[in-house]
Amino acid sequence: MIEGHTVIAIIPARGGSKGLPGKNLRSLCGKPLIVWTIEKAQRARHVDVILVTTDSGEIAEVARLRGAAVPFLRPAQLATDQASTYDVIRHALEYYRDVEEREFHYTVLLEPTSPLREDDDVDRMLSKLHGRAQDFDAIVSVGRVTEHPSIMMRLAIDDTIAPFCPDLVQATRRQDNAPAYFPFGVAYIAKTAALLEENTFYTRRCMGYLIKRYQNYEIDDIHDLLCVESVMRYEWKVP
Repeated sequence: MIEGHTVIAIIPARGGSKGLPGKNLRSLCGKPLIVWTIEKAQRARHVDVILVTTDSGEIAEVARLRGAAVPFLRPAQLATDQASTYDVIRHALEYYRDVEEREFHYTVLLEPTSPLREDDDVDRMLSKLHGRAQDFDAIVSVGRVTEHPSIMMRLAIDDTIAPFCPDLVQATRRQDNAPAYFPFGVAYIAKTAALLEENTFYTRRCMGYLIKRYQNYEIDDIHDLLCVESVMRYEWKVP
């Protein structure tokens, strides 16, 4: 809770994954991937409820053992590749409203595939958004990227390449390009009312929260997992 405003953190974790089978339970530096996110959520002082929404009984069991709430298994129609994150979040919020008779002022989305969170990231983001609540409805974590949009290419069927964004002018030196930022999934936070109305964390009034360079990773395949393991061992000195 932050100044009387309630907060739910939602961790979506499907059992299926094409890019990295069994991804959410894959071992990462000695812990299942999802556990890193649960533990960081537990360190957030302002979070009232940590919910894991999953269709997998195995993931649910691990999450419960680690202290997260798993009051339901996600319906099959919300566990497909076509199901949107927002449908999953809406389902979870409706459960709490209709069954638990609880509603929340702020909703936090924590993706297990972005485990490189610092202990205070969620609290700092909540404080930043709440402190500017008159002007903003959401906050999204972003990291500065070196792969600038102006140098990205399209690859055609005949193997020819062309600028992906031809309207962007590439500077002579890479470091002279205007800074570009990517929304890495450390956290997405929104006022629940705005999230339900606009069906996105990228609301019309959305602000950014700059993360550190080492946090610019998301795990979608085995190569990402190996990179994040190396980063954790270097930055956090984990075994």
